[in-house]
Amino acid sequence: MSGPRGLDLERLRDYLGSPPLSATMFAGGRSNLTYAVTDGTHRWVLRRPPLGHVLPTAHDMSREHRVLDALCGAGFPVPRPVRLCTDPDVIGAPFYLMEHADGTIHRDAGVLEKMGPESMRRLVLSLVDTLAALHSLDPAGIGLGDFGRPEGFNERQVRRWKKQLDASRSRDVPGIEELHARLAAEVPAGGPGAVVHGDYRLDNVLIGDELQVNAVLDWEMSTLGDPLSDLALLLVYAGRPLLLGDGGPRSPLSVPGHPGLTEIADHYAERSGRDVSDLHWYVAFAAFKLAVILEGVHYRYVQGKTVGEGFDTVGAMVAPLVAQGHESLDGTLEAS
Repeated sequence: MSGPRGLDLERLRDYLGSPPLSATMFAGGRSNLTYAVTDGTHRWVLRRPPLGHVLPTAHDMSREHRVLDALCGAGFPVPRPVRLCTDPDVIGAPFYLMEHADGTIHRDAGVLEKMGPESMRRLVLSLVDTLAALHSLDPAGIGLGDFGRPEGFNERQVRRWKKQLDASRSRDVPGIEELHARLAAEVPAGGPGAVVHGDYRLDNVLIGDELQVNAVLDWEMSTLGDPLSDLALLLVYAGRPLLLGDGGPRSPLSVPGHPGLTEIADHYAERSGRDVSDLHWYVAFAAFKLAVILEGVHYRYVQGKTVGEGFDTVGAMVAPLVAQGHESLDGTLEAS
């Protein structure tokens, strides 16, 4: 009963008291490792931290399990958590199990284009509607009132991601220090806090047959904070090449039918009732944050501590994000 790297199926079976298990690793993950696990009757998904380099406060399985449990209870579309194990001796790291959720993760722009412009538009607007629904939840009312500190959120984020960058250096990245300095010089206070996902994008959701969002995945960076940070990151991701795909990298924004960034922001404003009149700082920070995340992935790749394919191309994605951050602060919202 051998398993994929990072998952000891014998020890997991002993822990669960289950029949023999089999497992496969999901493609596409660049941080926490995710596996499909089955005993031949039941299907689960297991999440554990990455092998090797782990930054402080990152990859907290208990925290991720907690937000899933709260959101599931509130009726928000997430997989139902099944079990949390904080004992690293079981499989070599803390982990949690959740129910398998049906749906499709879209990582191939060619597949998206085959859907047709009308379906592509519906899909993206459904993604925006789900984000607005998340931000409409009352954190205290669903048991997450102490899940974070919305006050000063943006300032802390600017400091935190600079520390993440400093902890994941394997090369010089032109312009990234200057981008951080510009962001730190004028940080918006932000409006009322909300549950924020922290990495909300098309390929972090499971899409159903009617183009609805069946489940939002990968809550490892969730907290209470400024909801415009989620919207801005969604806008940045829309213009970036998908990490996986056939026929070469293409951005979702390049697919016919995909709404423009301004239209997405306006649709979110209509559904959420929030002011999005000045997203430039938020988009610039989102570009910086994603650049730091990918630089961390590149750091683990050059150390030989990544699992799976596609990591050799991640490093090249950092410089365009730094450029986008500067452009957004200069007043350009739409992706270039």
